[in-house]
Amino acid sequence: MNKSTSLYKHHRFPPDIIQYAVWLYYRFNLSHQDIEDLLAQRGIVISYESIRLWCIKFGPAYARKLKRRHQGFGDTFYLDEVFVKIQGKQHYLWRAVDQDGEVVDVYLQKYRDSAAAKRFFRRLLNSYGGEPRKIVTDKLCSYGVAHRELIPETIHDTSQYANNRAELSHQPTRVRERGMRKFKSILQAQRFLSVHAVVQNLFNIGRHLVSAETYKLFRLRSFTSWNDAPT
Repeated sequence: MNKSTSLYKHHRFPPDIIQYAVWLYYRFNLSHQDIEDLLAQRGIVISYESIRLWCIKFGPAYARKLKRRHQGFGDTFYLDEVFVKIQGKQHYLWRAVDQDGEVVDVYLQKYRDSAAAKRFFRRLLNSYGGEPRKIVTDKLCSYGVAHRELIPETIHDTSQYANNRAELSHQPTRVRERGMRKFKSILQAQRFLSVHAVVQNLFNIGRHLVSAETYKLFRLRSFTSWNDAPT
């Protein structure tokens, strides 16, 4: 039994249906109930609770394989953090994107002090496999501490408006957060956002930047990568 087959062991629905349901959830602002209805319209009767469990199990598995096959990020990282309220308590979502707008990493933490910044930097260095040429942040002191202690040779830009790219990258997360009526726990939020970032990278093609034919080609390539994720 190969890994692809073992991944779906004990599931009565075929892999392509499971994969389609998981793709719908992480690609679009849909609830599990919405996906249940979309599948029912196609004659596939499955409860939204089963779809929820599919997303929990298969989403991270697909994301791990897609990340291993990723071609690599750029050499400039834009970093930012925003608050996220979970069960009435404020947490901070740290995010890094490269110069092409691809999400390098997202990390949910309780604080935004220097210790939290250093944890996030270590994750970034591990994901990137080295040090970026340049990082762009706001003037939060925690970034300066992490930069001096972990990557002092990297250029650190804190000029005004330079970090707009990172600030704008939070918008898709805010949309999903509203659609999900807030995150329920740190674990649930981190799991969802990690997978969502990978899917966003794969399908964030930049339609307004390329011709229609090029866009169709890029989209087909994205679908191929997604379809190959379980193999």
